[in-house]
Amino acid sequence: MFWRMTGLSTASPVDSILDKESFTLEELLDEDDIIQECKALNTRLINFLRDKAQVEKLLRYIVEESPEDAEKKQSFKFPFIACEIFTCEIDIILRTLVEDEELMDLLFSFLKPDHTHSALLSGYFSKVVICLMLRKSTPLMNYVQGHQEIITQLVDLIGITSMMEVLLRLIGADETMYTGSSETMKWLEDTNVLDLIVDKFSSSESPEVHANAAEILCAITRYAPPALASKISSPSFVGQLFHHALEESRPKSVLVHSLSVCISLLDPKRLASASYQAYRSNLSHGTVVTASPETVDGMLSSLGDLLKLLEISADESTLPTTYGHLQPPFGKHRLKIVEFISVLLTIGSESAEKELVQQGAVKRVIDLFFEYAFNNFLHHHVENILVSCLESNKSLLIDHVLVDCKLVDKILNSEKNPTLSTDPSKPTIPTEGRAPPKIGNSGHMTRIANKLVQLSNSNSTIQTHLQENSEWSEWLTNVLLKRNEVENVYQWACGRPTSLHNAGRDSDEEDMRDRDYDVAALANNLSQAFRYGIYSNDDLEEGQGSLDRDDEDVYFDDESAEVVISSLRLSDDNDSSSLFTNSNWFAFEDDRGGSSLTSPSDNTADDAPAKVDNEEQDNEEDTADEVILDQIDKVAPFSDDMETIVLGNGPIKEANGDDSITPEVASVEPEDKQIVPNGVLENETTKDDATVTSPDPVSNKKEEVADFEMEASPKVEPQMG
Repeated sequence: MFWRMTGLSTASPVDSILDKESFTLEELLDEDDIIQECKALNTRLINFLRDKAQVEKLLRYIVEESPEDAEKKQSFKFPFIACEIFTCEIDIILRTLVEDEELMDLLFSFLKPDHTHSALLSGYFSKVVICLMLRKSTPLMNYVQGHQEIITQLVDLIGITSMMEVLLRLIGADETMYTGSSETMKWLEDTNVLDLIVDKFSSSESPEVHANAAEILCAITRYAPPALASKISSPSFVGQLFHHALEESRPKSVLVHSLSVCISLLDPKRLASASYQAYRSNLSHGTVVTASPETVDGMLSSLGDLLKLLEISADESTLPTTYGHLQPPFGKHRLKIVEFISVLLTIGSESAEKELVQQGAVKRVIDLFFEYAFNNFLHHHVENILVSCLESNKSLLIDHVLVDCKLVDKILNSEKNPTLSTDPSKPTIPTEGRAPPKIGNSGHMTRIANKLVQLSNSNSTIQTHLQENSEWSEWLTNVLLKRNEVENVYQWACGRPTSLHNAGRDSDEEDMRDRDYDVAALANNLSQAFRYGIYSNDDLEEGQGSLDRDDEDVYFDDESAEVVISSLRLSDDNDSSSLFTNSNWFAFEDDRGGSSLTSPSDNTADDAPAKVDNEEQDNEEDTADEVILDQIDKVAPFSDDMETIVLGNGPIKEANGDDSITPEVASVEPEDKQIVPNGVLENETTKDDATVTSPDPVSNKKEEVADFEMEASPKVEPQMG
């Protein structure tokens, strides 16, 4: 319904019910307007709903399943409306709930093990509790502190995403909640909530439970309350994670999600969104968990058992693909192990680097890079591992990659044989009866080779190793340099792709900054800029009809705007001018420092005389003069308040401190002026010159206006203020 205004709306159906001597809550819940009436703060309605008995009925619709033979509106509509009434955040109704112990017990009775937990009611429950967290943080947290079994019950229901969100906010791993309730959450330090969550990796077989448990733990590493920050980064906690992850009887989802928590401990920003990081940069409280050397050592103690999982597993499953089949597939768990190694090398821990070299982790992942030639996720992580080793400037890692792992030789061998191997012992096997396809990691090998060339200029170890390999030098000259020249999009004749306009940015920044221009809005702005001041709203139709111009003479259409925008995007950074900041399109002649002004319409001063016969031109001149003088007659008395007006498509400049108007004329002698249909004053003998300049606005102002009046049509008597 519309908001009620006196005399404009009829009585609300809700008010009609409230006018009855007796009515029920169900009658109100059945009305479609009840939510709008609550938001409009209907006093009579709120006074009815604030009653304890009515709040209790609303809660029962949320926490209790309706009977099987109940009507659909009782099973679906009434619970939804009851939830929406609470989330309208009406303070007096929320206060009735949180200040009554019995009502709070009824609300959280939904968490009891003997209660049914449907996805529908779980969602309604979570919305009400989160609303209380936002609006009634202190009384709610005090209630939870006095009933700590609520935390245990929520952990038991962690497989339901709605319950996971409630738990996430209750323990303070959400920035909104932590901001307003830091003092009331210190009691979490004495709870074993982290142990309860980690134990879910061993007590549950559900992948949903493992994923939600890992999500909460990762959120704590990104934004941990001080009470939990020290616990989650302790070696004992990390030991618990690896213990559950490496149990042979556990499903692979435990390993994947346990490693996700370890990766988040090593690099908290890795799994956080760009918007979340932007929010965190403005915060002055909260703790970003960083891995201490003790934490890293706790992870390294289980590294050997973890790397054993990188070997070809006993899994005999086969995954058919478009290029052949994988036997066995690489798998999520091995991909997560490679990602863990990649992050471990980025933290700069010498003990981690030594352990990875001794365990042969880097060598194994390089072999996997070539064995699974079409797994781009794997290629991405392996490239990061190699770049971290080569850029570390540590001889241990550089020598290991170049000498022990023989990286250069493997790249050259793959370039010699660029097709997929038909060896049946390899995990990637091409389709029988078809020619083997070209391997899919050539692009990553090219990037790695270019990184080697780049680092050889500053690292003598890499330079010496490359120079000693004559085969590398030949491949560099005959293949790599030519390939780089072909793939250099900045040299393409068609222009570089717009997505590479700022090649140094990461994907998150590109999503925020690379926005397409609103072509329709730009076209409208350009059109209005060129037409500024020419007509009032009342005279717009008359002026357009008198001058008999096409729409394209007046408007800068969408197609033209797209051409302009495309040219701006394809231009070089140093030479391009911003459409919004550096462009002087909208400036007239004086504002541009003496540059010429060219009419945007197709009917310009260059070709207007060539398009019409002399007789038609005379008629149009008379009509244009009549309209122009009529406009001058209207605007002249107010010329003190105006900076610029336009005749036809040409601007007229106003002299400072004078009411008279000076028309724009061509850069020729004043006595040769005449009026063309566009309303621009032009030299009759130099019609090829479209440059418009302004005469002296002070000395010959009145004489020029007089000449203008004499040359205009005698039908109109101008009144020039």
